[in-house]
Amino acid sequence: MITVENVSKSFPGNGTPVTALRDVSLAVDAGALYGVVGPAGAGKSTLARCVALQERPDRGVVRYDGLNTTRLDGRKLRDTRRQVAVVDTRLRDERTVAGNVALPLELGGVDGPQRRNRVGTLLDLIGLTQRAGDRPESLTPGQRRRVAVARALAAAPSVLLADDPTRGVDAEESGALLTVLDRARAELGTTVVLTTPDASVARRVCDDVALLERGTVVESGKLLDLLVKPGSRVAADLLPAVETSRAQTARYDLAVDVVLVGFAAVGALLPEAAYRFDVELATIGGGLTRIGDTPVARFRLGVRGQRADAALAWIAERGGHVTHTLYGLRHVAA
Repeated sequence: MITVENVSKSFPGNGTPVTALRDVSLAVDAGALYGVVGPAGAGKSTLARCVALQERPDRGVVRYDGLNTTRLDGRKLRDTRRQVAVVDTRLRDERTVAGNVALPLELGGVDGPQRRNRVGTLLDLIGLTQRAGDRPESLTPGQRRRVAVARALAAAPSVLLADDPTRGVDAEESGALLTVLDRARAELGTTVVLTTPDASVARRVCDDVALLERGTVVESGKLLDLLVKPGSRVAADLLPAVETSRAQTARYDLAVDVVLVGFAAVGALLPEAAYRFDVELATIGGGLTRIGDTPVARFRLGVRGQRADAALAWIAERGGHVTHTLYGLRHVAA
């Protein structure tokens, strides 16, 4: 487990220091895929370097399984750094794909048969076994990025850190790259920490996220939990937008926003409520998305019927998150 406790970091500026991180705290569970999301200049890369033990914080502590890394130096620091691999997108053009992946193993003195076996496993992981003998120059940007991930994983680190891994990669290749990071977590047990300015990257693969702005953690937690948290900035970025006109709302007794998480809730909760309570639940805004493999919906519902409140309470009792009540013209006239 990685624990970041009240970490602050500044750099020299023109006359005054530039603060990159302000009292940042977060916890990354072992085996998680953790996303740090935020705009350019938010401090994501600085936080990544502190987690990778490439920068020492001015204040605060980075712990690995409880070990205070700020007190380490010399051999102990080098040994701890070996647990963490950072994806370096610069490949050696004079080497083949397999040769690039093998480089850390060669430097580590791993023997030939063991090295070839490890390289084969990683090429399979990234889906580039057939390109083992090719030079990096013949690969697409996304394929090159996947080779960089495989090379970072070669020495079997416990933590993989990917700073903005999809930058400069098109949407289709980004999907393949994120799948590789997810497989590294699922199949190798590697804890993956990625930074990105694109919240949709976190939506596709992350278990947990932290939203960073101006060096401060604005919001953090389990991604699915944040989606149903009132006022969540992460939810606002990731859930489908809800736009309805006043005329649409006026046709119903009331209108509500509801967030549904999971196959059962998205597929059956609303029809079941309408049937049980003899009410109309009409979808007048919103839509569906996926968080990893989990379907998530945010709908604006037009509600009509005498037992509307009971139906909405029943939905809430079964995991639906009902908010933002708007009343139609019938309530206004009354």
